[in-house]
Amino acid sequence: MKITVEHKRLIEYRKRKLNWKKWGPYLSERSWGTVREDYSEDGNAWDFFPHDHARSKAYRWGEDGIAGISDRHQYLCFALALWNGKDPILKERMFGLSGSEGNHGEDVKEYYFYLDSTPTHSYMKMLYKYPQGEFPYANLVIGNKRRGLSDFEYELADTGVFNENRYFDVFVEYVKADPDDILAKITVTNRGSEAADCHVLPTLWFRNTWSWGYNAGPMEDVPGKPRLRQTEDMPGGTIVETDHPIAGKYYLYAENPQDLLLRKMKPIKSVFTENPTIILTSRTRFTVISLTAKPRQ
Repeated sequence: MKITVEHKRLIEYRKRKLNWKKWGPYLSERSWGTVREDYSEDGNAWDFFPHDHARSKAYRWGEDGIAGISDRHQYLCFALALWNGKDPILKERMFGLSGSEGNHGEDVKEYYFYLDSTPTHSYMKMLYKYPQGEFPYANLVIGNKRRGLSDFEYELADTGVFNENRYFDVFVEYVKADPDDILAKITVTNRGSEAADCHVLPTLWFRNTWSWGYNAGPMEDVPGKPRLRQTEDMPGGTIVETDHPIAGKYYLYAENPQDLLLRKMKPIKSVFTENPTIILTSRTRFTVISLTAKPRQ
């Protein structure tokens, strides 16, 4: 049998020479409404922590995001956020129905596909289909509540939001140069027949492990608050530095994106947010990119 480069990575990992599995797709598509994040008196996780609260609360045991990655302890997280200019909120996580909302129980109402991944996650690829029109959050809830157990589910495609292929194919790829050096590529393709705007906001943040209080062990308290800051701009992009008391320092290098329609590079901006009144994690949407995706040919 031919020994591939991936075989060598697995051998290095098994012999504890290089920790190739330190970073991987360990970020859930959605953690809101789960039992592990339920601190209600009656144990009703979905009502205590609904989707509408997810963007305003800090998770304790696990963050979520679209096409996200993190280290194995989920100290530092990276995921994709999108905005089509129509939605009232950013598309940061998968939307779905709770057990009481769906006519067949809990169900994610999104279209996304994991296309590839090596055993060490040295290469990963995912596709997410993002509507160009306003995402029908309320429509999906109402439509499924009207159906019974013997009826088909009311799906995202049934709302008409994908009619005439008015959606974006968002491809996210990760490649590891070494266990701590990861390259990310985001490609947005307009599947419709007309030009449409898509705002791409890759986001880097810390899970809040310094405010809750943990027992000793892998989930121990972080002795101090992590920090995100923008360093000097590099030619054609920007640099964000992360400093975590346990995970250490990482640097995020973001290149200016190429607008294929305008055939030029577009500058990026860094936006940092933090709100301690609701114990939000420190985070930065390290790029805010507005582009007009090229129509389908």
